[in-house]
Amino acid sequence: MYGCHVQWTRHPYIACLHDTLTALGAVTGFFKDYALRLFPSKAAAAALLALGLFGCRHEGDIMATGILTSYTACPPVAIAAPAGDVTLFNPASSRDSSAIDVVAQITNVRSTCDDTGEFINTQITFDVQARRRDGQGARDVILPYFVSVVQGNTNVVAKRVSQVGLHFAEGEIRTSTSATASSQVLRSAATLPDDVRRQITRERRAGDPNAAVDPMADPAVRAAVDRARFEVLLGFQLDPDQLRYNATR
Repeated sequence: MYGCHVQWTRHPYIACLHDTLTALGAVTGFFKDYALRLFPSKAAAAALLALGLFGCRHEGDIMATGILTSYTACPPVAIAAPAGDVTLFNPASSRDSSAIDVVAQITNVRSTCDDTGEFINTQITFDVQARRRDGQGARDVILPYFVSVVQGNTNVVAKRVSQVGLHFAEGEIRTSTSATASSQVLRSAATLPDDVRRQITRERRAGDPNAAVDPMADPAVRAAVDRARFEVLLGFQLDPDQLRYNATR
C-alpha cells in the first residue's frame, strides 16, 4: 500500500474523493532541509547584504544562493473539502430546508507527528459540532467518519472508517464532542531518492547557465516528489446522496 503500514480497507466512496482532492490547494512539502531556489539578481542580493539581512539564516530568508526553505516528513492533516459537514433529513428522502434534522461539522483539527522511527506516526484530534431541529427529548446520533492517506495529491492509498457519537440532552439543540484518529506512513516511502535530493538542493549561482532552471520542471523530479508526498485527509463518511447535497447546495 505504497508504504502505509496500516490495516485499512478501500471503500467504494473513495472514488468520489478523487475529483475533489486537488481543490484543497496549499499542500506543503514533506521533506527536511532541501529546496534552495535561485535568487539571480546580483544587485538585489547586494542590496540585501547592505541591509544586513544575511546575518542569520531563518525560514524564508532570501540568500545569495536561493530562498531558504525547510520541510518536514510529517504529512499535513486537512479536512476533505466535500466531507467536512453532514446533513441528516427527516424524512430521509426529502431535501427541503424544513426537513433538515441534524447538521454536524468537523472543526478544530489538531495533529502531532513523530517522524523519528521507521514509520511516520501522526495522531489527530478534532471536534464535531452539531445542532438539531428541536430540543424535544434526549437523543444520541452516531456519525461515521473516515481518515485517508493520500499520496501525490490524488492517490488514496489507505482509508479507515470509524464512528463518533453525539449526545443531545433534553432541551438542547446544540452539542459537541471530540474524536481521535491516527495514520502511519513508511518513512522510506516519504523520502526522496538521493539523486533527486541532490538535484533539488544543489547550490546555484548567478552566471550558471542552468541556475535559473527550476528542478521541478524536470518530469522525473516532479514525479519523484509526488511519490514521496503524503497527506492525511479526514471527513464524514457520506453516502452518494449526501455527497451530492454537499456539492450542489
